[in-house]
Amino acid sequence: MNKKVLFVCTGNTCRSPMAEGLLRDMANKKGLSLEVKSAGTFAMDGVGAAENAILALKELDINISDHKAQSLSRGLVEEADLILTMSRSHKESLLLKYPHIKDKVYLLNEYAFGEVRDIQDPFGRDEYNYKLVRDEILKALENIKWD
Repeated sequence: MNKKVLFVCTGNTCRSPMAEGLLRDMANKKGLSLEVKSAGTFAMDGVGAAENAILALKELDINISDHKAQSLSRGLVEEADLILTMSRSHKESLLLKYPHIKDKVYLLNEYAFGEVRDIQDPFGRDEYNYKLVRDEILKALENIKWD
């Protein structure tokens, strides 16, 4: 059975699509049974990934150019086995709306390293900043035991 992982950020155009692409690539390469999705707390459905997010992952031969943003929904939250948020505000808003999911929602850095530390939002910044965020997300994903 596939473990269902949901990444959450604000607009679902920068951090969570990068995390989704990185983990999906890792799962494919390592043969992990993971179903990976992402969503945003204030996403505009159908908007593509940020150009710099696409470029940052393209450098690692990961293609997220077909990503379409989606709003966080009860269905996505309920079906996920693990929800990883990019910031404390995302986690707090999830827990306010869905208090019963407290055992499956974590900050990415909290789940990976036991650190309550946000992944900074690169929205509107240059490609270099997106690459820094990409590398921070990748480091966290690589530190998690997925099997």
